[in-house]
Amino acid sequence: MGERVLYDLEGAEDERRFSPYCWRAKLALAHKGLPVETIAWRFTDKDAIAASGQDKVPVLVDGDRVVSDSWAIAVYLEETYPDLPSLFGGPQAMAVTRFMNTWSDRAMIFPIARMLVADIHDHVHEKDRAYFRASREKRFGLSLEDVSADRDVRVVEFRKVLDPLRAVLAEQPFVGGEAPTYADYIPFGAFQWARCISKFELLENGDPIVAWRERIGDLFDGLARKGLCAPAI
Repeated sequence: MGERVLYDLEGAEDERRFSPYCWRAKLALAHKGLPVETIAWRFTDKDAIAASGQDKVPVLVDGDRVVSDSWAIAVYLEETYPDLPSLFGGPQAMAVTRFMNTWSDRAMIFPIARMLVADIHDHVHEKDRAYFRASREKRFGLSLEDVSADRDVRVVEFRKVLDPLRAVLAEQPFVGGEAPTYADYIPFGAFQWARCISKFELLENGDPIVAWRERIGDLFDGLARKGLCAPAI
């Protein structure tokens, strides 16, 4: 195959790579041991990924294959490179991991977006800010500042929602068991997104999720600690 590239969302600075879905894909590629060039992409760079048939990242170009959506990328990597370390641990585990994917998208992504959307706006590139504000204010029906105004209250409820994840990590080092799997990279992507874009702390000290987040941060030569996300872990 030819050169492998991943279109990766960036903020105002080239090293601020903050998409939760792109982090899922980058960790999946690292887990497989597959080298990849990340190409910086911003919200208004729609033409750059037009060949994928949609307008969101991550988009993986692997030789002549173009794959979009973080879940589709993980499945593609598992099926295309079966001799490399498994992301799921088998077909049954893949089916269970799909639950984690759906749960994280619904229970984590939207609540985090509500709490941090104003912070995200402050860290996107200047050329993206008008688009980001207009699209998100339309989505929420409020100004960005009003959407995030009650986050000190919302974060308390959010922490309760994490109880299933917390209970698992109190008993074992990773969601995948003794070693990480894609089931770990999915929720980690959400926390990495938050920590790359805001100083607002979603977790309390002593939470088992914090220690797990640290363990994921150590993987793959500290991949998740590089760039402007480095102080976040």
